[in-house]
Amino acid sequence: MAKQLHVELVAVEQMVWSGEAEMVIARTTEGELGVLPGHAPMLGQLAEPGQVRITLPDRQQVAYDVAGGFLSVTTDGVTILAEEATPAAPATASGH
Repeated sequence: MAKQLHVELVAVEQMVWSGEAEMVIARTTEGELGVLPGHAPMLGQLAEPGQVRITLPDRQQVAYDVAGGFLSVTTDGVTILAEEATPAAPATASGH
């Protein structure tokens, strides 16, 4: 079984999403960042507006629009502390 990340997305005073994931992609003030299992510990400031995309073990992806906050990567996993986090609208294919 492939290694996975334990991910927690927390907005002010509430857990938004928690679970196992294969990858997390977030936009920080330093640019877009992809986190895979074994990533070096780090702390990044989320860009505003930003989006966090979480790839689940079954390859499904969940996405949240976030405003403000930080992303922390430790040996235990990834924690995203956002001021606001709402489910992102699904991308739609354009017929043009």
